[in-house]
Amino acid sequence: MREVISDRYRCPEQFAGAPLAAPTSAEDSYFRFGRDLACYGRSCSGASAASSDQHLSDLLAEVRRGQPDVQLPFDLTQLVDNLTHERYLTRSNGSFQRRGPNPLLARLYYALRRFLPAPLRLPIQRTYFRGWDKITFPAWPLDVGVERLLEKALLLSMKSRGIDAVPFIWFWPDGASSAAILTHDVETEQGREFCPRLMEIDESFGFRSAFQIVPEGRYRVTAAFLGDIRGRGHEINVHDLNHDGNLFRDRRLFLKRVKAVNEYGRRWGAKGFRSAILYRDLDWYDELEFEYDMSVPNVGNLEAQRGGCCTVFPYFVGEILELPLTTTQDYSLFYILREQRIDLWKTQAAGILEKHGLLSFITHPDYLLDRRAQSLYRNLLDFLSELGSERKTWIALPKEVNEWWRQRSKMNLVPEGNGWRIEGPGKERARLAYARLDGDELVYVPDTVAAVAS
Repeated sequence: MREVISDRYRCPEQFAGAPLAAPTSAEDSYFRFGRDLACYGRSCSGASAASSDQHLSDLLAEVRRGQPDVQLPFDLTQLVDNLTHERYLTRSNGSFQRRGPNPLLARLYYALRRFLPAPLRLPIQRTYFRGWDKITFPAWPLDVGVERLLEKALLLSMKSRGIDAVPFIWFWPDGASSAAILTHDVETEQGREFCPRLMEIDESFGFRSAFQIVPEGRYRVTAAFLGDIRGRGHEINVHDLNHDGNLFRDRRLFLKRVKAVNEYGRRWGAKGFRSAILYRDLDWYDELEFEYDMSVPNVGNLEAQRGGCCTVFPYFVGEILELPLTTTQDYSLFYILREQRIDLWKTQAAGILEKHGLLSFITHPDYLLDRRAQSLYRNLLDFLSELGSERKTWIALPKEVNEWWRQRSKMNLVPEGNGWRIEGPGKERARLAYARLDGDELVYVPDTVAAVAS
């Protein structure tokens, strides 16, 4: 428990929590921790729900509020790992569920996708996603289960130990309230041709974006094309190998293809990766030679591979930093949901901002060719401009978020006089904050007295 809380907050270990109450069960199951916080993992209570749709036992009453430490009826680290690594996506035989409700249909569809005109694709997609709005876990349209779980555990620990405030290193540099990244996945020749215009649109709002480029089979990737993106201050990442949806189909094929994927990353100087169609298996990520990945959605109801990491913050998968997709993709918004406004993006943003997390967006130049889509995209950029000026949101490139989060993960708070000092590379941009008790809530308060770094 100490490790998972100190990793998120970068607080001194003496504030980070307590051990388990008792040995946990051998089986994972679903249960609640409070009225509406669903969890999945091993517990000390004998909870046995195999599905989130069943009646879930509430283990909040099982918490032992002894002195000096609170004791939880589960392993907090395991629960967080089960969510962020999507460990709850298992079948009865224990194999990982790499596809959605109809994997054969998905495989056939993506094999023929490039040959199907949009009017023929939409009915197939809507059939595939039928019932997406009935999924209860992860919670649509945004799941912050990891944040709520960590906050509740820290709050219980603070109450048990009589602590009113816990010092920690603020989540974002220079006191930013949250962060946001814009990413563009380039899937077709038409999309590639639209990239210069899309850069102009981003630049007109003062933004720079990350372009995920498919190395093989889709379009010509010239040095001039890549150089233009870099030269204008945007970022290049590797987008799968050939975007056929088969990279994570089986282990043998993955090991063969990942060598080429890694080679393109080295050749292009790319620090980041995103798989096609957001297919993924986090247990295989140790073969990827990138600093960060952007393939895991917060909630995947409208993705070909269901699931979701239930967090709006970056997290490590081994040595790779995951920057989760925390908002709905543009295609799903424009064509599956047939939205005419960006209200869903705004709703998701509100929930992310409340937790001071990372807003991450995928838009495709391939789907921004018509005026309607461009108008909606400009509305998004205008909205982000307001967040930057009014809410102090840090609009950054993914590589900048990666660099900051890695630096922060190595920073420490050390006592100095009556306050605290931040130590570690990048400390000049770090800020001290406090997690304070406010009745039964945990609130974050920036430090306005103590020196922040020296």
